[in-house]
Amino acid sequence: MSAMPHEFDLAHATMLPPADKGPRAAPNIGILAAQWEAVHEAAAAVGNLAQLGRESVTPEIEQLPHRAAEQGGWHYEMVAHGIEDLAAVMQPGLRALLSLTAQGQDTTAAALTLWREFHTARTAILDLIDAG
Repeated sequence: MSAMPHEFDLAHATMLPPADKGPRAAPNIGILAAQWEAVHEAAAAVGNLAQLGRESVTPEIEQLPHRAAEQGGWHYEMVAHGIEDLAAVMQPGLRALLSLTAQGQDTTAAALTLWREFHTARTAILDLIDAG
């Protein structure tokens, strides 16, 4: 079986230092908690547009930023990146849904799709903490 040819050129790739080397900044729980809360507020709006109502958040979900900071290291960094990525999906998605709603269009199906994507991504972020 022959290998597939590829177009990757790693000649100018930047090598990252090992994760264990160098000083790490102290986790900023306040910023992470605010981002986590904002993502959930966006999800609540999407839930309303999907005609699902507001979800009750469990303490396990609510305390994610604190648990990530307690574990620190790569766990915290991956959770922080995951929350940023989730916000990057939710913000334009919610903006599009609100725009369509303002035009009088039914957004139930689209909102339900974004709602499911939110839950899948949130579960993956929560699993990062449980992986430790």
